[in-house]
Amino acid sequence: MTHIFTCLSHRGTETQGIFVTSHQWGRVDDDGTVYVKTADGERSVGSYPAGTPEEALAFFTERYAALAFEVELLEKRVNSGVMSPEEATESVRTVRAQVSGANAVGDLAGLEGRLDALAPVLASQREARRVEKEKRSAEARAAKEKLVVQAEKLAESDDWRHGANRLRDLLEQWKAVPRIDRASDDALWRRFSTARTGYTRRRKAHFAQQSQEREGARAVKERLAAEAESLADSTDWGPTAGRYRDLMRDWKAAGPAPKDVDDRLWKRFRGAQDQFFGARDAANAALDEEFAANAEVKDALIVEAEALLPALAETGDIEAAKRAYRVIAERWDAAGKVPRARIKELEGRIAKVEQTIRGHEDEQWRRSDPEKSARADDMVSKLQAAIDQVEADLEKARAAGSAAKVAELEENLASRQSFLEMARRASAEYGS
Repeated sequence: MTHIFTCLSHRGTETQGIFVTSHQWGRVDDDGTVYVKTADGERSVGSYPAGTPEEALAFFTERYAALAFEVELLEKRVNSGVMSPEEATESVRTVRAQVSGANAVGDLAGLEGRLDALAPVLASQREARRVEKEKRSAEARAAKEKLVVQAEKLAESDDWRHGANRLRDLLEQWKAVPRIDRASDDALWRRFSTARTGYTRRRKAHFAQQSQEREGARAVKERLAAEAESLADSTDWGPTAGRYRDLMRDWKAAGPAPKDVDDRLWKRFRGAQDQFFGARDAANAALDEEFAANAEVKDALIVEAEALLPALAETGDIEAAKRAYRVIAERWDAAGKVPRARIKELEGRIAKVEQTIRGHEDEQWRRSDPEKSARADDMVSKLQAAIDQVEADLEKARAAGSAAKVAELEENLASRQSFLEMARRASAEYGS
C-alpha cells in the first residue's frame, strides 16, 4: 500500500514502479483493455486508449489505492470505537459494494478479507454495548426506584415546610436519569407522580385547615386583648390578677393567629398586663413600706412566744403555756399586716410554737385517757390471773415429776410474765 501511494505521489519518476507492483494483479491487452486477476480468473476493468500500457495500468491501480485507503480508514474508525456498531456495519456494507466488482487493479479479494475481519470486531463491540446498556439500564432503574421510595416516604410525612422543595429536587433528579424500558419506566413514574399528588393534596388541606384555625385564633385573641385592656386600670388586685392568669391560659390554648396579627394582638395583651401588674407592684411596694414596722413588732412577739417552750418542757404546765400564748396571739393579731415577702416566714415561726404547745397537750391527754387506762388495768389483772394459774399448774407438774410438762409450763410462764411487765408499764403511764 505504501509503495502504491509513493507511486501516486511521484508519477513522473515512479511510473515503472507502479507497473512492476501492479503487474501481479493485472495486465493490459494489445488493444488497451485492462484486466484484473482474481481467484476466478481475469476480469476486464476497462481500457485506457489514450495512453501507454503502463499509464493504463497505473490509472486502474490508482483506483485500487483509493479503495484500499477507504478500507484502511474504515478499519481505524471501527477499531477506535468512534462509530457505533450499526453505523460501522452500514459503512462496511457501503465499502464492500465499492470493492466488489470494482474497476480497479489490485488485491480486491484482500480488501474484502479485511472487511470480513471487521465482523468479529463489530460483534464484540455490539456485545460490549449491550452489556453496558443493560448496566446503565439497571443503574437507572435503581436510581428511579430510590427516588420513588423517597417520594412515597415524603408523601406520608407532615414535613410541610421542606417537603415541597424536596419533591421538586427529586423531580429534577428524575429528569436527569435516563429512561429504562417503557413498561417499567411508566410504572415507576405512576408511583412517583401519585406520591407527589398525594403530598400536594394533603399539604393544601393542612394549610387550609391551619388558615381556618388561625382565623379562629384571631377572633379569640382579639377578645382576650380587649378584655385585658379593660382590666388594665383595675385596683382590685387579687381578683384581677387571677383573671389575668385565666386570660393567659386562654391565650396559650387559642393557638397561633396569622403572624402579623398575632404579634400585634400580643403587644396589646402584654401591654395591658404590664400596666396592671406594674401598678399593683407599685401599690404593694408602698404597703410593704407601710407594714415594715408591724413586722418588727411580730419579730419581737415570736421571740417572746418561742421563750415559752423551754419552760413548758421543764414544768409540763400546759395551761400556763396556753394562757401566755393566747395573750401573745391577741397582740399578734393587733400588730396588723406585714410586708408580703415576710408573711410566710413569720406565720411559719408562730405556727410552730402553737403546734408545739398543742403537741404537749395531746400527749398529756393520751396518757390520761380513762378508757385506755381502764383497758391497761384490765389487761394487767387478766395477765396476773393467768400467771397465777400457770404457777399452780407448774407446782403440780413438778410434784408429779413430769419434766416435759414442767419445761412447757416454765416457758409459758416466762412469756406471760414478760407481757405482764409491759402491761404494768402501760398502766402506770396512763395513770401518771
